[in-house]
Amino acid sequence: MYAVIASGGKQEKVAEGQQVRVELLDADEGSDVSLTPVMVVDGGTVLATPDELKSASVTGKIIGQVKGPKINGYTFKRRTNNHRRYGHRQNYHVVEITSITV
Repeated sequence: MYAVIASGGKQEKVAEGQQVRVELLDADEGSDVSLTPVMVVDGGTVLATPDELKSASVTGKIIGQVKGPKINGYTFKRRTNNHRRYGHRQNYHVVEITSITV
């Protein structure tokens, strides 16, 4: 059994016991969170419509917080001596999927 969850504007395929990185959530480390399923596949049955997904739920436990890779950027406008370097590292929560219920 696996599910496709939506979190932070992105979708991720998850299974029970899997650890996944999602954007920061409004919860503390060690707390349980409920993620919204977009699709649930259980063997041959596929639940994908909103009516079928009303009873489905995906829960996970926040394990910790990690940083993503560093993004180096550079903007430049010609003939104006206008250029700028910048960097960015996104923060993520690591969530372990504890249960997928239909």
